[in-house]
Amino acid sequence: MAAKMIIFAACVASALAQYSAPAYKPAYSAPAYSAPKAYAPEPAYPPTPYNFEYSVNDPHTYDVHSQSEYSDGNGNVKGTYSLLEADGSTRVVDYTADSYGFNAEVKKIDGGYKATYSAPAYKPAYSAPAYSAPAYAAPAYPAPAYSAPAYKPAPYKAY
Repeated sequence: MAAKMIIFAACVASALAQYSAPAYKPAYSAPAYSAPKAYAPEPAYPPTPYNFEYSVNDPHTYDVHSQSEYSDGNGNVKGTYSLLEADGSTRVVDYTADSYGFNAEVKKIDGGYKATYSAPAYKPAYSAPAYSAPAYAAPAYPAPAYSAPAYKPAPYKAY
């Protein structure tokens, strides 16, 4: 049976080999694009001197921080910022950015601002009921007994 299929496939292949596939002809020609326009170069602005400063002190959220920074107009920047940490200490960072790169010095100042409140101690609204042994016995369940699975091979079918 396999030999007949091979002979049939060879006959079909030889019959189809004498006809070539039709050549592809696009319905329209590809569009021609012009070269992209050159953009004007980005102007180079010289560094401009500046000076700014801000601070926040919010007693409701305990958000306390500040920053100040200035630039001399030659690309050199100096500044400092501080913030209140959750443990009540203050972190202060003094930084500079110049031709040598960015350099920061971090300091931690203990103490500082403390919260003006203390959390109240936990006091339950009612006392817990006294525990006593249940008045009934817990149900006893027998351990499940399972038989070992028996595997049988599937019957062989000859085709």
